[in-house]
Amino acid sequence: MTPDLHCTDLTKRFDDTTAVDNVSFSVPPGSFFSILGPSGCGKTTIMRMIAGFLEPTSGDIQIKGKSVLNVPPNKRPVNMVFQHLALFPMMNIEANIGYGLRRAGLPKEEITRKVGEALERIGLPGIGHRKVDELSGGQKQRVAIARCMVLEPDVLLLDEPLGALDLKLRERMKVELKSLQAAFDTTFVYITHDQSEALVMSDNIAVMNEGRFEQMGSARDLYYRPDTAFVAGFVGDSNRWNGRVTKQNGDHVEVQTSSGLTLRGATHQRALSIGDQADAFVRPEAIRIAHNATELASFDNRISGHVTSLLFNGAASRVLVQGAEGGEEVEVNLPQSGEFASLTKGAEVHIGWSSDQANCFAGGV
Repeated sequence: MTPDLHCTDLTKRFDDTTAVDNVSFSVPPGSFFSILGPSGCGKTTIMRMIAGFLEPTSGDIQIKGKSVLNVPPNKRPVNMVFQHLALFPMMNIEANIGYGLRRAGLPKEEITRKVGEALERIGLPGIGHRKVDELSGGQKQRVAIARCMVLEPDVLLLDEPLGALDLKLRERMKVELKSLQAAFDTTFVYITHDQSEALVMSDNIAVMNEGRFEQMGSARDLYYRPDTAFVAGFVGDSNRWNGRVTKQNGDHVEVQTSSGLTLRGATHQRALSIGDQADAFVRPEAIRIAHNATELASFDNRISGHVTSLLFNGAASRVLVQGAEGGEEVEVNLPQSGEFASLTKGAEVHIGWSSDQANCFAGGV
């Protein structure tokens, strides 16, 4: 099956700076693909090259099997939703959605039909007569997407479109965007620095750093089986320790941390040898907390200590635990029921986790 979008060896240089460095990827038809990375990593540059606002220094961009190099933006079968939605305040909703159709010279009857269908799909039927400033932030977001989708692009590009929304609305719009993508059955390419947005909405994600893709895969792959220390630290929350490998057995190692703690972990991607610097990552939800050390006898990583902080966040509450021998505080998910519901600062506790839950990578990253 021909991908809707295929980029090959895509590179963009600005004088002596390489913003995008030899990136290749494909996006299957009807999928939701996200490029996730910190500010300045090159993700917006990729988006602008796909849209035609920038020409690559080298490489190729194909949409449905045809190269779009040297094709101007208005002739490419793509459309783009920006963080600042740029809706026309002097027009009502129908006029905003139908703007591109009028520019294309479609008959009035066809424009009315297409706009009506778009309003149905975004869940806003019957309000086309309203002004833009009468809409909520989430409704404006849907109208901006509908304005793009009525033009039936092969690929819709979304440049951090939720960044200007408040937290609660942003959480709701993550679900709505995924539903809209399914309703229109159009390929979405989405860029964001927000890992939660990428994890919740995407079929596949590329994690980008310093102009390159560190890893591509499903949200589950990136979260549970990161390829690099950058991905392990950037996607989701993790405890991180740095140290040296003191023992090695197959794809498992023992790491002596700089604070004197001995950790056991797995090297799923690249083998480490005795003496190598290593970074170990353990997610807070992988760690079990107990009042009695014997409850953790099955774990090959165990620490005894006390609670230094309670981080209340409803169902996502956590505690920080300081080991009895010092070292880094460990962030642990807090069970919401039973004996730990009333845990207090200073309480003596024990924590433990399996070596298979600790991802170890070459250190110095």
